[in-house]
Amino acid sequence: MPFIVWLSVTGGIYLFKPQIQALIDRPYNDLALEHHPLPPSALIDAAQRAVPGAVLHRYVLPASENDARQIVVGAGAQQTRVYVHPETGAVLKQVEEQSRFLRLVFHLHGELLAGRWGSMLVELAASWAIVMLLTGLFLWWPRQTSRLAGVLYPRLRRRGRVFWRDMHAVTGVWVSLFAIVLILSGLPWAKNWGSYFNTVRSLTGTASVSQDWSQGSTAEAERRSRLDSGARAALAGNDLRPAGGTVSPAMIDRMIGQAATLGLAPPVELSPPAEGERYWLVKSQAANRPRRSSVEMDPATGRAIGRKDFADGHWIDRTVGYGIALHEGAFLGLANQLFNLLVLVGLVLLSVSSVVLWLRRRPQHRLGAPEPRGDRPRSVLLILAILALVVLVPLFGASLALVVIVERLCLRRWPRARRFLSLRRTAATAR
Repeated sequence: MPFIVWLSVTGGIYLFKPQIQALIDRPYNDLALEHHPLPPSALIDAAQRAVPGAVLHRYVLPASENDARQIVVGAGAQQTRVYVHPETGAVLKQVEEQSRFLRLVFHLHGELLAGRWGSMLVELAASWAIVMLLTGLFLWWPRQTSRLAGVLYPRLRRRGRVFWRDMHAVTGVWVSLFAIVLILSGLPWAKNWGSYFNTVRSLTGTASVSQDWSQGSTAEAERRSRLDSGARAALAGNDLRPAGGTVSPAMIDRMIGQAATLGLAPPVELSPPAEGERYWLVKSQAANRPRRSSVEMDPATGRAIGRKDFADGHWIDRTVGYGIALHEGAFLGLANQLFNLLVLVGLVLLSVSSVVLWLRRRPQHRLGAPEPRGDRPRSVLLILAILALVVLVPLFGASLALVVIVERLCLRRWPRARRFLSLRRTAATAR
């Protein structure tokens, strides 16, 4: 329950990333200019000098000519976002990229700021949340009733246990399926599941050239290091002077000027080639991923040589892209954000009401699992759904196997543990 509440709260904050980021950037936008802005290469040079030893990693095309230029420079895996005045070249603000508020929320949500181990805990919590939702629907599904009260709407005038039961059950009926979709669409970010997914795609020959979603802080750091190494080779120093045929300041200005005419969905970034690559990349970072496109730029001529739109990707990448856009509330704009927020509020209400019901029903001096009241008919559909989840999320399958083994071989054979957990006896202990 604490994991579900934590993921719901942090996810609810991240849903409104565009609005929050606009508030953060407001003091640096719509600046009063008296003259034409400096060329991009001069602004890049100012950003690099603000962070000694750093080189250009990304240049963010401004939404307006009067906005401060956001230039990401870095050294190794360490990146800093520098806000530069477009007319004077003065540094208005600089912040370590991974310390930005929304990046912290992102890593709190996906990794608990604990790297791979945190990602594993989140993946386990998400998987078991699906089990709780499925089994909750199975237990509550009305079998012999014609009343809608307490099934599709709560009896708000009732008090005590009935009120909390209705709040829990009715909320679960309405939000469970949407919550499952929300949870599944977030799995591509999980380190363990993402590695499993990539392995399956490699074996089936469906892997894409580059993945458009993060696999955790470790993978991101490796990608930033590759970009830094490639950028240093391309820029040949910190002052953008050409050396050995590398790109010149004039060529960078030309590429940025052409990037602004490509019609990519904002925000748009220009970045040097990563290690092992040749061309500069202009890429849309639109929150709604189906709107994203990327264009390769030849540094020798400053011209675009190839474009890849979302529709050009493999159908698996497109499916994941749609899922992530829905997960982040970006696919349908504000309506998507508000609907996701409603589902998250429902998950919090499910968690709170379950704790209240547990406190009211728990037997004295026990963990609180209520005594079984007869055997419910087995559901083939429920069993198949759990087995499908085992195959889809191997980490969950491993944890489920561990739980079954410990319960059957240890807990049910230990009388005190069996009573504390309200477990049934095994055939061996019954004899």
